[in-house]
Amino acid sequence: MNQEELYHFVGIKGSGMSALALILHDKGYKVQGSDVKKYFFTQKNLDDNNIPILLFDQDNIKEDMTVIAGNAFPDSHEEIVRAKELGLTVIRYHDFLGQLSNEFTSVAITGSHGKTSTTGLMSHVLSGIKPTSYLIGDGTGKGEKDANYFVLEACEYRRHFLAYKTDYALITNIDFDHPDYYESIEDVQDAFVEFSSQIKKAIFACGDDERLQKLHAPVPVVYYGFDEYNDFQAKNIERTTVGSTFDVYVRGDFHGRFTIPSFGKHNIQNALGVIAFAHYEGLEQDKVMERLLSFKGVKRRFTEKEVMNTVIIDDYAHHPAEIRATLDAAHQKYPDKEIVAVFQPHTFSRTVAMLSEFGQALDMADAVYLCDIFTSAREQEGKVTIKDLLDKTEKGMDVVSEDDLSVLLKHKNQVVVFMGAGDVEKFEHEFERILSQSEAKI
Repeated sequence: MNQEELYHFVGIKGSGMSALALILHDKGYKVQGSDVKKYFFTQKNLDDNNIPILLFDQDNIKEDMTVIAGNAFPDSHEEIVRAKELGLTVIRYHDFLGQLSNEFTSVAITGSHGKTSTTGLMSHVLSGIKPTSYLIGDGTGKGEKDANYFVLEACEYRRHFLAYKTDYALITNIDFDHPDYYESIEDVQDAFVEFSSQIKKAIFACGDDERLQKLHAPVPVVYYGFDEYNDFQAKNIERTTVGSTFDVYVRGDFHGRFTIPSFGKHNIQNALGVIAFAHYEGLEQDKVMERLLSFKGVKRRFTEKEVMNTVIIDDYAHHPAEIRATLDAAHQKYPDKEIVAVFQPHTFSRTVAMLSEFGQALDMADAVYLCDIFTSAREQEGKVTIKDLLDKTEKGMDVVSEDDLSVLLKHKNQVVVFMGAGDVEKFEHEFERILSQSEAKI
């Protein structure tokens, strides 16, 4: 990599792309990028670091640039076409990240669900103990100049994670997702097996996941979870309205009692994975305990605010397993309040493939409202409607639009959870507005 060269990111507002841009910026490289005009939460850190964001235009591409192309954009994109005309180096995001990871003791966090939260937790714990660079899928990135570790989120979509040949991997679960690419759960599992075959030192895997139990790899697989046969097991669990406390046993021997200020069984599993890695690396247990206690979470994962005595939670959950985890966490923290789910499905293919599972997961809430299926360049239409999903829920109340969310006002003073991977935040912001207005009129 050349300190004098300018690195141009095509699609810099993408969650991984913005994080990678921040890492290069921290390391002293010249960075800029381009994207659409629409504001995305990922660009705040770019703006705070004065990283230029241009609108897409082939004229942005100049001589002496290296172009890093976001995976959402085809080779026919005007800036990529122009870069190739000029003979510039054009490298895809995952390929560039794979090359960068080879410079450190690298830890790839992957799985069908829980990648971002676990990457955030691992990054937080390690960075408080040793110099650590990290790339988190919520758009957060840091490039520590003398880093010992590099923690990165590794996405399985289109097998992009096969670009990473890291020292360690932590795998949270294997589940069927991305039906627009993967043909079956067996296809997904094959991808994870191939990824695991590339890891150099060890894999940490959640042994509560049946498919991960069958994982075969050329390096040691250390299992963590609730069940007896895990190498790292959580016992004597206390789940309260302020967090979760649990004992950790290492192959049957007591290791310590840990507390995390987060909610839901999945977050205990995530913490176990981090504890297992830290133990394997010989990190001081007291420091690991301290860092776990101070973790504030990541963006758009159970992000809370209170508006006029109503708790509003924003979460990226867009798969049935993620919805169940989010609602489990909400019930733990607010056992005496009504939990209301407002869900925007993401992609028609995922919705139709898991229609019944979505209905069952959403019914963990006390009341369910649905927003129309999110459309994007990836998918504009499909063989399912939002009414089909409403029919699969027992707690389903209505389909809401951004123009009229007044029906949600009947749930004032309760907990309203907005979930989705599209632009469900616009519904959340509108609800905050009418909630504030309704209180002002009283």
